[in-house]
Amino acid sequence: MTHVFAIRDGAILVRAGDDGRVALPTRDELRAAGVDVTAAHEIGDGALAIALDASSEVSGYELRPARSLFGALDPAIFALAGKSLHVVRWAETSRFCGRCGAATERAVDETRAMKCPKCGLVIYPRISPAIIVLVRRGDEALLARNARFPGAFYSTLAGFSDIGETLEETLVREVKEEVGVDVGDVRYFGSQPWPFPDSLMIGFTAQWKSGDIRVDGAEIADARFFTRDRALLPQLPPHVSIARRLIEAWLAE
Repeated sequence: MTHVFAIRDGAILVRAGDDGRVALPTRDELRAAGVDVTAAHEIGDGALAIALDASSEVSGYELRPARSLFGALDPAIFALAGKSLHVVRWAETSRFCGRCGAATERAVDETRAMKCPKCGLVIYPRISPAIIVLVRRGDEALLARNARFPGAFYSTLAGFSDIGETLEETLVREVKEEVGVDVGDVRYFGSQPWPFPDSLMIGFTAQWKSGDIRVDGAEIADARFFTRDRALLPQLPPHVSIARRLIEAWLAE
């Protein structure tokens, strides 16, 4: 079965079912609505991603923010949805050459790239590396509430890598900047592509070394050390995220 992800402004076209799950439109339904499906990007596993213009409407379907589809799509399909979001955003922001300003075209001799026909610049999808870390202090773990996110859930700390930094240096810097503590014994945990907007999340654990929590007040609204008592834990991030995997691994010890 071909999954088609029709996207506009970071939202995905879906039809809600009575069971809380959602369905994706078919190519025939999109064609019937006047959508040019020949412009779709191949995502892999038979999936296609296409950008909808402002006038596109498909009867029985609505645009839903991608984050709201946690749990409404099977995990494997949600992963394809994330890849689709990433590709569509890259295509939309790569329509013109950053070197000479000419309109770009899809490169026919590359797996996935835009190419400038005037100066030859090749533009590949941007992937932004970011660390995400569970800081440990004995049997406790540090969880924080982001000041910019809706809701009241607490999660692990994260931040983008800067030019010239190793991932370990990024981790130490971000933790110090966001909550004021020093950490060490950095250990790799796992990774996850995250299309909000174009990240590759690289997960670690780290041990608290010194310092009291002092939140920066800009990105972090609150941060605390928690024990494994589930009854005392705050609301946690969704299971689809690597942040939740880090937390669940700690709870399972």
